[in-house]
Amino acid sequence: MPTAKRATKKTAAKTSTAKKATATAATSTAASANAPAIEPATPPATPPQSTPDTLGAGGELHQGVQDGDRMTTAQGIPVSDNENSLRAGDRGPTLLEDFAMREKIFAFDHERIPERVVHARGYGAHGTFECTKDLSDITAAHVLGAKGRRTEAFVRFSTVAGSKGSFDLARDVRGFAVKLYTAEGNWDIVGNNIPVFFIQDAIKFPDLVHAVKEEPDRAFPQAQSAHDNFWDFVAHMPESTHMTLWQMSDRAIPRSFRFMDGFGVHTFRFVNEAGESTFVKFHWRPLLGKQSVVWNEAVKINGADPDFHRRDLWNAINSGDLPQWDLAVQLIDEKTADALPFDILDPTKIIPEEDVPLQVVGRLTLDRVVDNDFAETEQVAFCTANVVPGVDFTNDPLLQGRNFSYLDTQLSRLGTPNFTKLPVNAPRCPVAHFQRDGQMQTDIPSGPTNYEPNGHTGADRGPRAQDASFLTFPQEVQGEKRRIRAESFADHYSQARVFWESQTPVEQEHIVDAYVFELSKCVDPTIRRDVVANLRNVHEDLATQVADGLGLELPPASKPFVPVRTDLPPSPALSMLASPPDTFEGRRLGLLVTDGTDAAVVKAVQKAFEAAKATVTIIAPKVGGVTLSDGKKLPADELLKGAPSVLFDAVAVVPSADGAVELAKDPAAKDFVNDAFNHYKFIGVGADALPLFEEAGVPVEGDPASPQLTAKSAKDFVKAVAALRYWDRDLTS
Repeated sequence: MPTAKRATKKTAAKTSTAKKATATAATSTAASANAPAIEPATPPATPPQSTPDTLGAGGELHQGVQDGDRMTTAQGIPVSDNENSLRAGDRGPTLLEDFAMREKIFAFDHERIPERVVHARGYGAHGTFECTKDLSDITAAHVLGAKGRRTEAFVRFSTVAGSKGSFDLARDVRGFAVKLYTAEGNWDIVGNNIPVFFIQDAIKFPDLVHAVKEEPDRAFPQAQSAHDNFWDFVAHMPESTHMTLWQMSDRAIPRSFRFMDGFGVHTFRFVNEAGESTFVKFHWRPLLGKQSVVWNEAVKINGADPDFHRRDLWNAINSGDLPQWDLAVQLIDEKTADALPFDILDPTKIIPEEDVPLQVVGRLTLDRVVDNDFAETEQVAFCTANVVPGVDFTNDPLLQGRNFSYLDTQLSRLGTPNFTKLPVNAPRCPVAHFQRDGQMQTDIPSGPTNYEPNGHTGADRGPRAQDASFLTFPQEVQGEKRRIRAESFADHYSQARVFWESQTPVEQEHIVDAYVFELSKCVDPTIRRDVVANLRNVHEDLATQVADGLGLELPPASKPFVPVRTDLPPSPALSMLASPPDTFEGRRLGLLVTDGTDAAVVKAVQKAFEAAKATVTIIAPKVGGVTLSDGKKLPADELLKGAPSVLFDAVAVVPSADGAVELAKDPAAKDFVNDAFNHYKFIGVGADALPLFEEAGVPVEGDPASPQLTAKSAKDFVKAVAALRYWDRDLTS
């Protein structure tokens, strides 16, 4: 790797193993009555503050500023470099004295109130995290110190670009923020459903968000990256290329929160009791497998149910179909990290699972919806800086900026440094410090002491810092103070190429289609040209297909900063379709019925799918239901006109003969089967259903994924639909 060795010497400095009790002046426990029992722990150290899942914000230009004017801070001080934070050494930590970065992010943090600047549209739930592997030899973190140890959790999922009132199925990154209320304070793993990010340095975060948000002169488009500003930014920030491939993939339009990954994005440190450090990456893996929708489907879902993801999570938890994820980690020692062909401090890079396998260490289960969306989901405050003893930071420059930004954001959003007193943010362990006052102080501290050190005795003396507390890993730091990007951060295309080559042909086709759609919305044709020029550095096939889809003459490739690696092998773990789920569990079947539908078929289908832990939704022409062939009334769950097939993972159409004739006259019924077929879904076709399909022009006869559905074949059908999609379907016939 073309960079100096990391200044991360292991030290033999020992951490005291005796955890002493912390004084409890100004204590706040706020434990939930429904919280899972926490195994008696070593009495905790004072926890860090907690904050929300947004990054920060950037300075605004004054009126009258012209192109080419000298850039300054808000104080009028000329800015020499707007691309890099001030740091100690080319790979060292970001320095607090960087007033330009702090001012820029400070301004960005306070641009909107009270809605989050980013991640505004979110949805949360309570749960429990259980440690499944003792990692006490790797980290001193109590939460991972014993197999079976349970910890209360709160999770917030979100989109990034849209406002709070936007729709769920935007093509966007999804936030995946987890708050663990540990015995040693709150630990926030604040990540996304994509493991890399657009930028390498936090100083560029305001520019990224300004670019992807609605254009300021017209206030649209909402919750979309398909416009000039975003792609103009990307075209001039080649480090964003890797992330845009993920964004253009199906990962950006997940079927459900329950069926998507989560990632910590950054490299962190685990530190054990002996003071030894191990680099770590965090992965949340859904037990039911990953699943996305196709773009045409996403557009129609947003029209049919803009709250589709919210409703799905709410219904799943309340029906007892509890969402679960395994927490897996990649553990990397210093020697392994130095041997990798990229820099683990670069947030635009992954560590391939084939190089460093995942180890499952815990399981997260969401088991309770919120009681009040505002009080909990809206007021929850996450922060990457909220870590516990045994977890520490690295010099990732994006992480360093986020650590500052999230805490700063809370002053705008929640209005007071006392946001930690809100129940959703309050630690579930003793809290003791000398911070007394401030807006919305809900405690009533007693005694004369609000400072330390002091000479008081007894209760008036107050808490004291102790050895058995959070200790920063003693990393050696040296180097000149400069605004610079490390040479090891310069390769912007090699991993993007690996991602492209790791996708199946179907996934590659979707990526191309997404680029073509997004870039077609750019009014300035030079933006399209510049993006395609960058894509030529990723792969000629990708660039050629995108250019062809745009009707664009293939431009010369842009010049990369360093040669692109073409020798890196594909990573099968990066493909969703290469390892699909093998179950229909947790999914929904839409069962379309009419008066006279064969009762035996309905009962067989319901029984087979319920045994597979799936949900069967009865759809009928009238919401009052239908009368089956046995004369019994079957209530409907949904009205046909309000329940298009895009809301279901597979469908079955089992009308009576007369019912099929009537459905063939109904535009909603024809749309129902047409969309299901064109979205590659499995379709169970009742014995009398063909008139509807023929009238709709849907060629189900001979289609392997559209079998005839009878009472006897119901079990076979439920096995078949576990594949979720039939990508080999010929849509041209």
